[in-house]
This record gives sequence, structure tokens and C-alpha cells, in this order.
Amino acid sequence: MHIHKYEKWWLSFGAAMLVAFLVIVGVSAFHNGTHPNNSKWTINYEKVDEIAPFNQPGVHKVEGKDWDYEVVLVASAFSYNPMNIEIPVGSKVKFIATTKDVIHGFEVAGTNINMMLEPGYVSEYVTTADKVGEFLIVCNEYCGAGHAMMYSKLMVVNSNDSSNH
Repeated sequence: MHIHKYEKWWLSFGAAMLVAFLVIVGVSAFHNGTHPNNSKWTINYEKVDEIAPFNQPGVHKVEGKDWDYEVVLVASAFSYNPMNIEIPVGSKVKFIATTKDVIHGFEVAGTNINMMLEPGYVSEYVTTADKVGEFLIVCNEYCGAGHAMMYSKLMVVNSNDSSNH
């Protein structure tokens, strides 16, 4: 079988680009490494229910901080605690979350809120609730057979409509 010299050049060029791509990906993966969550706050995931603030999950109004509310959330076995979160529109909110069992995701659809929850680590996210509405909270990390049923709801309401605060 005869291969034309230009075909050889293109085959060589394509093979060289493939090798270069794989080397670049391999070196960057090795250089960056895979590291655990960069959270500065770690906990014993087997005793989450005994550790503050996770012993009282929910929405808490705070004073003297850069945010108005703290939402303490615990993910476990295809559910979030609390199931429903209600905060007033315009408030600055700090989400503090962890998980008791496996890796879970915490994404509020239609917003910029997206965290990975890992056992033993505490994830935090500060944002301002600037849109009134109901937002679906989903687990965006596959966590087992009941993953599709793992959801919750964030309700951002006008402050005069809020009955819990």
C-alpha cells in the first residue's frame, strides 16, 4: 500500500498534535493535582447533628455580620434539611452547608448559587437574594439511587409577605 507524502505529513502532524494534547492535559492534571475541598472548616461527618450550627438547620437572622441571614443546611440520603427555605428579597444571605454521608451538590436553579458538599467539609456561599420567586434546589452530584428525588425549595419573598421572620 502506497501512502502519498502529503498524507504522511498530515498523519504525522495529527499524531503529533494528539500526543502534545495528551502531554499538556497530563502535565496540567499532575501539576494542579486533585485536592480536597479548600474549606478551612472541617467537621466529623459522623456527628453532624451534634455540631453547631448543624444541630439547628434552618434560616437564622444574624446581627453584626456582613450578611443578614444564615441558612444552615445539611444534606443526607436524598434530602436536604430544611426542605423549604424562605428569605426576604434584597437580603444578603450566607449559605452554610455540609453532608452526613456522600458527596452531594447544592444548586439553586436560576441563580448563581452552586456548591459541592463533601463529608467532613463545610461549604459556604454568600449572595444577595435580589429576585422574588420560588427556586428549585437540586443535587447536581450523583449520590445514589434516590438522586433524582433529592430537591428542595428556596422562596424569596417580599419582606412584608414573610411570616417566619
